[in-house]
Amino acid sequence: AHLEESGGALVQPGGSLRLSCAASAFTSSKYHMRWYRQAPGKEREMVASINTDGGGPTYAASVQGRFTISRDNIKDTLYLQMNSLKVEDTAVYYCNVPALTLWGQGTQVTVSS
Repeated sequence: AHLEESGGALVQPGGSLRLSCAASAFTSSKYHMRWYRQAPGKEREMVASINTDGGGPTYAASVQGRFTISRDNIKDTLYLQMNSLKVEDTAVYYCNVPALTLWGQGTQVTVSS
């Protein structure tokens, strides 16, 4: 089983990015999935989670209303749409399958002017 994130970039405050997480070698549609992030010098924190059918999304308070988690079970891909980005959103973003203790390698998001 493997997860690969992509879409990280340098963006100005107020900008948008969409992260993707491609799952392979397992049926991702069977599992709840999550996005986490880790900023320099800080602990990894959960950003958003989603049920197997794409329902029941939950968000950290710091991103509520700005980020949207979604998934395409046909493509075995998890997404994180990030809008109104702030400097404090700068971090490495990881996707996760908690039931498998499976992590991707991460993708860097830097928000800076």
